[in-house]
Amino acid sequence: MSAASTPVKAVLFDRDGTLVHDVPYNGDPDRVRPVEGAREAVALLREHGVRVGVVTNQSGVARGLISDGDVRRVNRRVDDLIGPFDVWAVCPHGPDDGCHCRKPEPGMVLWAAGRVCAGPADCVVVGDIGADMEAAERAGAHGILVPNDRTRPEETAAAPHVAPDLLTAVRAILDGPPRGRVLADEWPIGAAYGPDPEGGGPRAAGPADGPGSGSATIPPATAPGHGVFAPGAGRAVDDRPGRLT
Repeated sequence: MSAASTPVKAVLFDRDGTLVHDVPYNGDPDRVRPVEGAREAVALLREHGVRVGVVTNQSGVARGLISDGDVRRVNRRVDDLIGPFDVWAVCPHGPDDGCHCRKPEPGMVLWAAGRVCAGPADCVVVGDIGADMEAAERAGAHGILVPNDRTRPEETAAAPHVAPDLLTAVRAILDGPPRGRVLADEWPIGAAYGPDPEGGGPRAAGPADGPGSGSATIPPATAPGHGVFAPGAGRAVDDRPGRLT
């Protein structure tokens, strides 16, 4: 599929837990480990002319646990292993700093979309927690959740779209904005995503639930630093171990 035939112009990934295995407050490039399929997923998007970027909370800077330089070095390592990415948006603030950029605020999504000359409605945000999905929704972008072992069940249930892995998410994106509740290459997989929100226990996907049916109902980089985004009212705080970025 050519870039001209898909309305998705950019995909913005969360970093920790989505592109690379989550190492809390990581300042060591040698500890960067891509998740399975990350390289292939990003390469597939670039092959189809879709811009790629990263939007990442890094509150370890505000907490004094890592420096701006540490974040830049880790980001360069991610670029080397998975990228290159067209844009990096980094929020170095803490949960009480009252910024517009820290997810679930939409600032980073809006800023990154502007940097790659894409409207938010032409962007997809791919992440592993609810804050990623809320930031996408508030920015006017699409959101796809790729759950891992730290994703809360209620976050999976609330996500607008869910994919079992990055490659599945990307293949769905290449067909246009995501359609359907659960995205998959092969069906049925619905029961893996929890109970039917209508009630009645786990729901098995049927033939009509395939990709694109819309009927599934189961659940150049920028340096990090202060001053990129204007301060504003903060939102929810994610306080689970390892997800404090």
